[in-house]
Amino acid sequence: MRRKPIRLLAAVVAVAAAAAAAFTVRTAFAETETEHADTAQLSAAETVAAMQPGWNLGNSLDAVGEDETAWGNPRITPELLDSIRAQGFNSIRIPVTWSAHQDEAAPYAIDTAYMDRVEEVVDLALEDGFYVLINIHHDSWQWVNQMPAQHDAVLARYDAAWTQIAEAFADAPPELVFENINEPQFADVSEEEGDALLHELNASFHEIVRGSGGGNAERLLVIPTLHTSAEQPRLDAAAESIASLNDPMIAATVHNYGFWPFSVNIAGYTTFNDEVRADLEGVFDRVKATFVDKGVPVILGEWGLLGFDKHVGVVEQGEKLKFFEYLGYYAAKTGVTTMWWDNGQHFDRTAHTWKDPELFAHVAGAWEGRSGTAATDLVYVPAGETPAAQTIALHENGLEFTGLSHGDAELAEGTDYTVGADGLTLSADLLARLVGDGGLGERAVLEARFSSGVPWRFHVISSRAPVAQDASGTTAGLDVPVAFNGDQLATMEAVYADGTPAGPADWTAFKEFALAFEPDYEAGTIALTEAFFAAVDDNSTVSLTFHFWSGTTLEYTVERSGSGVTGSAA
Repeated sequence: MRRKPIRLLAAVVAVAAAAAAAFTVRTAFAETETEHADTAQLSAAETVAAMQPGWNLGNSLDAVGEDETAWGNPRITPELLDSIRAQGFNSIRIPVTWSAHQDEAAPYAIDTAYMDRVEEVVDLALEDGFYVLINIHHDSWQWVNQMPAQHDAVLARYDAAWTQIAEAFADAPPELVFENINEPQFADVSEEEGDALLHELNASFHEIVRGSGGGNAERLLVIPTLHTSAEQPRLDAAAESIASLNDPMIAATVHNYGFWPFSVNIAGYTTFNDEVRADLEGVFDRVKATFVDKGVPVILGEWGLLGFDKHVGVVEQGEKLKFFEYLGYYAAKTGVTTMWWDNGQHFDRTAHTWKDPELFAHVAGAWEGRSGTAATDLVYVPAGETPAAQTIALHENGLEFTGLSHGDAELAEGTDYTVGADGLTLSADLLARLVGDGGLGERAVLEARFSSGVPWRFHVISSRAPVAQDASGTTAGLDVPVAFNGDQLATMEAVYADGTPAGPADWTAFKEFALAFEPDYEAGTIALTEAFFAAVDDNSTVSLTFHFWSGTTLEYTVERSGSGVTGSAA
């Protein structure tokens, strides 16, 4: 199969002609074309609906480096794509960073071998039955962001990139989708100026792709907001840009990583509370009113929690499960297709298994409907004391509570537990039986079942108050010895003697989890990081309060003198 000739744009004749000279005869889509020969082009809304749910093949072809393994993920294989398809995903976003494989000077040719590899991966995904989305990814902050100062050069390189990408994939089936750029951003300009520059890229992208022939004449195109933000001014600007293109085969895209303080665990936002929930609802309500209700479908191109990039414990398990369950539910309610961001932190790309099966169960459960949750998934029982009954509020989410079990044993309602207006009450006798001889840590896991959806798990934990010891170190880091005694760290406060916040983010006393501090339960330490001490005044005393999930607090004092640091237990 020979590629269709490029229909040159008057504004980029020299660039496109040089790029066209670099193209070779390829047959990447021959088999895929045959497989999809009878596939009709769906409408934009139908295509986006068919893409639900989606998954991101992050930190692979978008990795900044020599090849797709540069950021630690293995080479993409057919088996990996088969495994992801088997999990129930209907679409796959394949972010692609082109910068290291594209000449920086005119005619800005993309390396043939790299284009071949992108085509190979796209073809494998299409053969698996995925809808496939490809884009220009980290180029957005590597060189496209310099458009304000280097307007003509950046636009020429961007146009050359899309001219070559569009030509390479002109004969791909309609299940292939183009997103023009990931998280667009521009240096040293106002948001409004950024909107205008993004509109220039949108218009150029649209003209290049639509003029490149083949399936590109009707292929679904995806247009982001500036920064892929869901703030109303950015949505309005994107809506105006999309309307000006006068093309029914366009979708809008935004990203969402939750209410930022909750997502990274800072400022005391440790729980999925009403404020966090309202922030999430606001995102979807705005995109629905701005786009969906006006006939423009929306793809949530990336979503998750930002704290995952530092430590899986940044957000406590039950709180993250409630966030994931609710986001899936609310996205479906507002008609938004979701593409879960995974840079290797969720799906093990070698073993082809989920690193946290419970988390995936809640993600997948939301594709079908609601799951019941509760106020917490942690039940702390004080060690060495006779347990008291504990009541936990249930969030039935329109479902009915149907039972409670411990392993294979069904627990008895009225004896082991009761369910009332206040929630689920675990009896004192049950808790005594579960914690047994007083050993510390998790002693049992209970499963609450509802009329549908994923069961909610309660972790019954025997604990006593954590104890810290004195320590010394440097501003490069201090490891505070802590006997956690079965407890888990929720957050940390840091204040100077006058009560003002100490350390990074001096607008709040509650520091960011895994940036300023990080627990190591196996080693028995809480690390105070170099980043924490870099923002602590020299010759100062800082009072720390460690907050644990049991409700216990632990006081600790840190003194800095030059590069030396000493810690004292209260």
